Amino acid sequence: MKKLIALLLFSFTLLAACTPQTVEVTRVVTESVEVEVTRVITETIVEEGENVEVTRIVTETEVQEVVVEVTAVPEDTGTIDAPDVLGVLPRSQTMIIDILTGRAGSPGNFNEWVGWKNRDRGMQNLANEPLWSVDFATGEILNGLAAGDPIYNEDFTQVEISLLEGVTWDDGQPFTSADVVFTTETLMATEGLNGHSFFADNVASVSAPDDYTVVFELTQSNSRFHTTFLDRWGSTWIMPKHIFEEVDDIVAFEFNPFVGTGPYKLHSFDESGFWTIWEKREDWQNTPTGILYGEPQPQYIVFQYFANEGAKILAQLTHEADVVNLSSEGLKAVLSQSDSSRAYQQGYPWVVNNDPAQTGITFNTAKAPYDNPDVRWALLLSIDIAEYMGVAVDGAGTLSPVHIPSLGTYPTDFIAPMEEWLADFELDLGNGETFNPYDTDAPQRIVEYAQSRGYVVPEDQASQDKAFGLGWYKYAPEVAEQLLIKNGFSRDADDMWLLPDGTPWHLECMSGPQVATDLQARNCIAAVQQWRQFGIDAIHFTTETMADLSRVGDFDVSGSWPGWEPWGAGPDLYRTIDRWNSAYVSPIGDDHQGHQSRWSSPEMDAIITQLRETNPADAEAVIAVGIEGLQEAVRQMPGIPTFGYIGFIAWDQTYWTNWPGAENPYTQPYTHWGPFKYMTPFLEPTGR
Repeated sequence: MKKLIALLLFSFTLLAACTPQTVEVTRVVTESVEVEVTRVITETIVEEGENVEVTRIVTETEVQEVVVEVTAVPEDTGTIDAPDVLGVLPRSQTMIIDILTGRAGSPGNFNEWVGWKNRDRGMQNLANEPLWSVDFATGEILNGLAAGDPIYNEDFTQVEISLLEGVTWDDGQPFTSADVVFTTETLMATEGLNGHSFFADNVASVSAPDDYTVVFELTQSNSRFHTTFLDRWGSTWIMPKHIFEEVDDIVAFEFNPFVGTGPYKLHSFDESGFWTIWEKREDWQNTPTGILYGEPQPQYIVFQYFANEGAKILAQLTHEADVVNLSSEGLKAVLSQSDSSRAYQQGYPWVVNNDPAQTGITFNTAKAPYDNPDVRWALLLSIDIAEYMGVAVDGAGTLSPVHIPSLGTYPTDFIAPMEEWLADFELDLGNGETFNPYDTDAPQRIVEYAQSRGYVVPEDQASQDKAFGLGWYKYAPEVAEQLLIKNGFSRDADDMWLLPDGTPWHLECMSGPQVATDLQARNCIAAVQQWRQFGIDAIHFTTETMADLSRVGDFDVSGSWPGWEPWGAGPDLYRTIDRWNSAYVSPIGDDHQGHQSRWSSPEMDAIITQLRETNPADAEAVIAVGIEGLQEAVRQMPGIPTFGYIGFIAWDQTYWTNWPGAENPYTQPYTHWGPFKYMTPFLEPTGR
């Protein structure tokens, strides 16, 4: 029966629209005891008269020296060729994780220095080690390949970095300062690499006095230069010099197999992008993870794509997925049916709510009419945030009126001090009329929504402020209409909006394909509903190539975060504000290295320069400049900040325990973040 459940499960996972076919699985086992194993299987099925190749991961029980022939026949609707077994993974030593960002679009390409390569399928979180990482749960900056803090000279034009000794690449070659120098010089010299503009703009020269010291001479004062190597969902990775120096065209190079300094190495991957498997290195002790934290516990880690939320739920309920990312309703479905599953929090809202990312909507400001701040503000004011939050996340998120999340010290350092300015901020409606959009009562409408759903909401104001935010913006469709009419927009006979040239206004909000669980998709879905009610012909457009389309500016509006995520440790907003630097802006059609909105302003450039020249240890000065940057972003509104990122994750404790829940947050809780590798030594196998 267990075999039949597993077969049905993965038919549902990868072919949710198909009827399960007859499956014959023949295998020979020589284990001395009965064990559960996870198999990676590729097979061809007949679907509507055509052969379709699918890949799945199946957990089964093998018996000592017995040839087992299993046939599962849900119904007689066709036949499947006998599967090819690509690998055998003992279930008790294997962790199976849902890929957050979906199926890999270019599964054989691991060159993360060129565009997006689904790095959360194990590259950033298992196989790569950065110089430093941010752990947002503890608020700490963690050493990785770096042995300590960077050392700047007095005017921040030189920085020295010491490297951790004893680290090797997973092919056995030593990691040294030569790798860092090679990476820097390659990025400076090669257009088409992600960091080219930054390094060409900032680095005059780089040298290695010895094998474990690197010295950068900078072209300008920049007290934040080292943060390009600080991983917080992305950073500048170090190339293995001994591999890349042999490559003629690094931009076209696929870097397959991936070679890293992390504790896991590439085992195998599905050529269709459905799964990637990583195996613990035999020499794990030669990695920063092993040196600093000890031996990782899982022998194998599988990152798998699930076709829809139903497949994820079924996988966890049958113990075929240890970690899944769900929606609010999906998480409740799992928790109500599984005694072995748990969420980050034990009660409402259950979510991971300390992730320093601000979700929302991003406008392509290089494209009309989204190049007009009046239009961007009109689209914001046409949103009823209470309805929006109900659709997006069942009211579980924390509102923020600015482009950083309302969590940790950010409300105290930035949002609360800005409230007087926000209350006084005016929009020019024309004809001498102005409007103050800020609304301190907006969070209370979310509280009322949660209460109407029967959720237990804290009664004290401090707890409500923490859970729902300090304020947002008014729902003012009549003001939105004034702003549009001021700029030449009009309505047709059906009350639908027309552009200034008289043509219908068609708006596409782009996101990835995981519509139930991806917060980019959830924001698009909620926004499109509001804009359609307002009279705009808006649709939600999903695609697996979102990253590529964003990079070249081929979109109207997207669910990308409206501001680059802050570090999540300390008050420095340089990571957020610098992405609006005009130096990174490229025309539509060209690769873009700044924020996806392609927005910048002379005022923001001046603020960025000021922040670069401010000592990051001077918290008061850093906060003051950060507030100026947030104010400029509010004025221009290149994207709409809605709620802080929340994670509806479910952990199954059948095979692995000691997850870092809210009651024991020894590290950040996500398996898709870089520091997941630092969690692996602390996970505990159950021995089942």
